Amino acid sequence: MTKEHYGIGALSRATGVKIETIRYYERQELLDNPPRTEGGHRSYGQEHLKRLFFIRRSRQLGFSLDEIRELLVMVDGDSYTCGQIKALTVEHAKSIREKITDLEKMESTLLRISAQCKGGKFPDCPIVDALSYFQR
Repeated sequence: MTKEHYGIGALSRATGVKIETIRYYERQELLDNPPRTEGGHRSYGQEHLKRLFFIRRSRQLGFSLDEIRELLVMVDGDSYTCGQIKALTVEHAKSIREKITDLEKMESTLLRISAQCKGGKFPDCPIVDALSYFQR
């Protein structure tokens, strides 16, 4: 195989994406099914490599598969503007900020209830009590 074509293992190594994940992306139609060699093996090209890097980086930045699909539909159809991509990105960043705020609240609550525990040897634990408290 030339440098321009990769088997699934080589594509996996080149991108850092596991083989099963590559197959999953194909099933989800995020990544086109590659042509097959005469022996029936997948033969990925540079376009697959580039697209897989795009998907991987988008996932690292927290984009959902649906958001990535939306981005790819725009990119594939050359029917996007930079402003549209920016709007999606800003909306995603806003969602991340909301998650960070929620995580900070969870952290604060956990630290507060764990500070009430003396870490003793008895099963009477204020953390369990706090977690078991039912509020209406």
